[in-house]
Amino acid sequence: MATTAKKNELTPTQGAELAPQKTEQLATSEKFTNKVLMEFGGSVAGAMQVTDYQRTLIQGYFIVIDRALKAAEEERIRKNENNKNHDYDNTLPINWNTVNLNDLALDLVHYARMGLDMTQDNMLFPIPYKNNKRNIYDVTLMEGYNGIRYIAEKYAVEVPTAVTIEVVYSTDNFRPIKKGKDNRVENYEFEITNAFDRGTIVGGFAYLEFTDPTKNELIIMSMKDIEKRKPKYASANFWGGKQKVWENGKQIEVETEGWLDEMVRKTIIREAFSAKHLPRDPKKVDDSYQYMKMREARYAEIEAQAEIAANANATLIDTTPAPAALPEGMTVDTGSGEVIDAGSAAPADGSGPDF
Repeated sequence: MATTAKKNELTPTQGAELAPQKTEQLATSEKFTNKVLMEFGGSVAGAMQVTDYQRTLIQGYFIVIDRALKAAEEERIRKNENNKNHDYDNTLPINWNTVNLNDLALDLVHYARMGLDMTQDNMLFPIPYKNNKRNIYDVTLMEGYNGIRYIAEKYAVEVPTAVTIEVVYSTDNFRPIKKGKDNRVENYEFEITNAFDRGTIVGGFAYLEFTDPTKNELIIMSMKDIEKRKPKYASANFWGGKQKVWENGKQIEVETEGWLDEMVRKTIIREAFSAKHLPRDPKKVDDSYQYMKMREARYAEIEAQAEIAANANATLIDTTPAPAALPEGMTVDTGSGEVIDAGSAAPADGSGPDF
């Protein structure tokens, strides 16, 4: 035991090498937090008070967004190199000096006040995109699985005691038991008959349970219902289907399986935790929640333009961190917000934050 402990200990030399890096990162994130609060104060009337925990959340936002920007810059360079016609290159570097920090500061303070932690799995994702009208990069924030649930439960009139989410395949047996005069509690029966070959996805359901079982709700979604909520320009990397890729300097069309199960599950989660099924409590709704809903509406407008044409006003960049359930990569689904962990990347010369 003692031998193992010594083996895993850092030597004084190793500790000295790591300490400056950690101190430098912490100092930068603190500077970023101060800059964010200063920008926020210049945009909103009156002083904004944040707790120590909220300051810590903002510091975490810096670490994740910084990683996303570095990954996006690598992707920008890669795409430029692959362009046969360099007239279509994106010549604007992606770093903190080209980010719309004023709008980002407003977003970050409001999300921190709601308690969303970007460093936690599936909580909150930064999605950078280029605003061609202003020749700058805006960073949109989108909630993941856990963020959607966290917000719904934080502001709900009544929080469910349990929530079940299931994707239903063609070989599964699913029987809903609806509420009626002889049945006061809505329920269901569900059986997976072939766990290793379940067939094709036919839909899914969510079951919300409450302290009073008579309030339990079964939400059923067919694939037709799910397809209605699928974004028009959904990425084939996630929803499956055909996508265009570059091979040997030529653009070809290939079929990809995608992560349809994950996308269907995400769609059901969004429906289950929406205000339609979990009404928000007016006494709990605050300015930050209202701001978040306004920004979500703005993001929907951006998404509608994102992949339409080369001269659109905004173009999404396919990067940023993502659900642990998906493999590493460099893509974001514009409709669902699902992204794949871009990992860490070394900053290009001159791309470091200057706060």
